[in-house]
Amino acid sequence: MNSLNAVSPIDGRYRSKCEPLAKYFSEGALIKYRVRVEVEYFIALAERLKAQRPALAGVAAKAEALRDIYRNFADADAQAIKDIEKVTNHDVKAVEYFLKGKFDEMGIADLKEFIHFGLTSQDINNTSVPLSMKECHDEVLLPAYRRIQALLDERAEEWKDIPMLAHTHGQPASPTTLGKEWGVFAYRLRRQIEELERIPFTAKFGGATGNFNAHLAAFPDIDWRAFGNDFVKTHLGLERQQLTTQIENYDMMAAWFDACKRINVILIDLCRDVWTYVSMEYFKQKIKAGEVGSSAMPHKVNPIDFENAEGNLGLANAIFEHLSHKLPVSRMQRDLTDSTVSRNIGVPIAHTLISIASLEKGLGKLLLNEQALYRDLENNWAVVAEAIQTILRSVGYPNPYEALKQLTRTNEKVTADTIAAFVETLDVAPEIKERIRHITPHNYIGYSL
Repeated sequence: MNSLNAVSPIDGRYRSKCEPLAKYFSEGALIKYRVRVEVEYFIALAERLKAQRPALAGVAAKAEALRDIYRNFADADAQAIKDIEKVTNHDVKAVEYFLKGKFDEMGIADLKEFIHFGLTSQDINNTSVPLSMKECHDEVLLPAYRRIQALLDERAEEWKDIPMLAHTHGQPASPTTLGKEWGVFAYRLRRQIEELERIPFTAKFGGATGNFNAHLAAFPDIDWRAFGNDFVKTHLGLERQQLTTQIENYDMMAAWFDACKRINVILIDLCRDVWTYVSMEYFKQKIKAGEVGSSAMPHKVNPIDFENAEGNLGLANAIFEHLSHKLPVSRMQRDLTDSTVSRNIGVPIAHTLISIASLEKGLGKLLLNEQALYRDLENNWAVVAEAIQTILRSVGYPNPYEALKQLTRTNEKVTADTIAAFVETLDVAPEIKERIRHITPHNYIGYSL
């Protein structure tokens, strides 16, 4: 397979943008995570049972060699497991048989029946998948979200003194600053990233139907719940769900999907606003030699990076939506619908990374056009009406709102001269008139950031 014959653009056109995700969500990665969980479980189990089964006491000395099985895991190992699966028709059982072969090679064949001891396949899957998500979250996705937030913070500070005409309902409104409007997006992202970070990565680990039935049958004197809690936390860095069916509850995973979705909605909002500002000429875009904006119109420089980002964010959120609604729902103690669906967790993350790469590229190409911002402010003196009527209210002037409404809601263009002439008609103290005269669309901005 190459980029020309890949069915999905994730593995085709956009492979370079989401290549890091192969480490977490490819078939080979899932197999490696399963091997890792099985090995770590065997090491922890051996430590717990060494008093009951003295033969397990020697495992501690071989722990690092055992860990090397997954540390040095290669494509050939993943293929060997896939070959076993062709016979077993069961992916997790194939991992167990693979490890038993490794134990033969290491001279500990007498211990291999403690591989996958008392477990069901979902104890492995429902620890492997959240572990892959957690590590992707920490190493790839969260840093990407933070890069965008940091970029917006930088622009907010850089442009905090640049006045800009605001638009509410698409109509000219009380001025703001360009920096403050970028700061809004940075603030929103920061808050939602904090919410994303609060969501724990949880796992199911408790045997066939979640009750440690087999464990208790074999070793009834051991507190298997305490063992499971410690194993999941200490060896995997996850939080064990205390009550489950055969599969994990997926509630925290759903919360994570929804948190990503909220962040992506903010980024969609950003894409659309920047796209609009480009169309209003508030920004121009850096031109790269050789690039073509249109196959027919030579003059065009399109805001394609923001359009690409918006499209991929929409795809990401559609899949996040399905994941968060489907995975927590399973018939009785389990059905298999979660298995095929959970294999797609990397897909919306990939579309999110593609969009972030486009956003970073697009934001890096923006060139501020202060002349356009000045022009729009100068052409909309009517927006200072709010300031004037509020000052007049504060000094008890009769019906100030109505007076300004009559002045500004006509077919005549309101200019600086219009406002100046109106101020002269006001029956207020000279210092109030002077305060009003100093107000312009360029300085009536409130707090700049």
